[in-house]
Amino acid sequence: MSARQPWAGRRIHLVGVGGAGMSAYARAADALGAEVSGSDAAETEQTRALAEEGVLVAAIGHDAANLPAGGEVELYYSSAVPEDNPERAAARERGLAEHPRADLLGELSALRRTIAVAGTHGKTTTSSMLVHILRAAGMEPAWLVGAPVGGGLPNASWSDGEWLVVEADESDRSMLSLDVEIAVLTNVELDHHATFSSLAALREDFRTLLAGAREEVVWDRPELLELAGTTAVAYAPEELELTRGGSRFRWRGELVTLGVPGAHNALNAAGALEAARLAGAGPAPAIAALAAFTGAGRRFQRLGRSAGGAEIYEDYAHHPTEVAATLRGARTLGHRRLIAVFQPHLFSRTAMLAADFGRALAEADVVAVLDVYPARERAEDFPGVSGLTIARAAADAAGGRPVYWLPGFEQAETVLEGMLGRGDVCVVMGAGDVDALARRLVAP
Repeated sequence: MSARQPWAGRRIHLVGVGGAGMSAYARAADALGAEVSGSDAAETEQTRALAEEGVLVAAIGHDAANLPAGGEVELYYSSAVPEDNPERAAARERGLAEHPRADLLGELSALRRTIAVAGTHGKTTTSSMLVHILRAAGMEPAWLVGAPVGGGLPNASWSDGEWLVVEADESDRSMLSLDVEIAVLTNVELDHHATFSSLAALREDFRTLLAGAREEVVWDRPELLELAGTTAVAYAPEELELTRGGSRFRWRGELVTLGVPGAHNALNAAGALEAARLAGAGPAPAIAALAAFTGAGRRFQRLGRSAGGAEIYEDYAHHPTEVAATLRGARTLGHRRLIAVFQPHLFSRTAMLAADFGRALAEADVVAVLDVYPARERAEDFPGVSGLTIARAAADAAGGRPVYWLPGFEQAETVLEGMLGRGDVCVVMGAGDVDALARRLVAP
């Protein structure tokens, strides 16, 4: 925790505090000396962790009574919280300002030299790698990341170090609120269709982010470099060799070894190394940190073995590109069968990308598709769209390999427990609550 408390006296209320981003801001605001309160619709792993750490005890369920008394309370809300939320309504009635989370993020980034990791895929892992590199280099970074960064570290920490590592989220355009010194761009692909009307619109936002940075680190692809300035640093792993559960590659002549699988993670590591170099980290501690890196939370995270001896992993993949990359990485582990369990996220994404999801899932030997995790959407607004939409697409692409439609967790658990055996690798994927199913598959 920082010894300085520049926010002492501030009272900050966070609506949606159980989410990955808002819980990170809660930790930072608490470390800066603010009095922090918050609420969420349901108890989450993050609300429990915040209570255990003494940051705050979140109110579960949204209610006007959750808003603390007083005229100096600052309310910040996550992008998942609608305007008619009772706590937001209560703030308006009392004449209190309502702020989107981007406002708080902007304040935090203005306090430190900020490295912003942006892109459709790979943000969390690249940010987490950066945190470990800077820590190994003795630079004591602060960080705000969308998942625990691995090694027993949480999704956020505030320190007196010079640098702040931020996962820059495009989903609600909050990345544009950042005060950025070093920007990393991993890739650009349309994912958040409710926010961006087209890929061109998304590309313009990434162009704006890069233009505001003092240094730019961009994957060495023409369509990405076109968004950056002429002095941008282009990165890619050289002499890449995939190994069992990891990879080896060259970076600036140095040999880098990773223990997390897949070409996509080698690419993430190359981006992290370049950003860390610009921040002043030496190559030796950076390479050592990556060799010891075991992955970020919910990013190809090994949970254990099933009762039948299968290896159980979970991953946050919720876009076809991510699903395909995760399964290709899983192929390097060595296995009898690769079994993919997928929970679609959002009806809108399911409807638009079903065929692409089907092709991505067909990388596995066996596919099981659950019903859609709706998040902020309602099933009645998307008639005819369900997880079955993707299961059918996967069956079309699977070339006769088995595809299961298992809408509920109870049904899925029963079928999978009977299926999984020694030598199998089972990867449970999705951005919703499917991690709970993954943990139920692990033998006690």
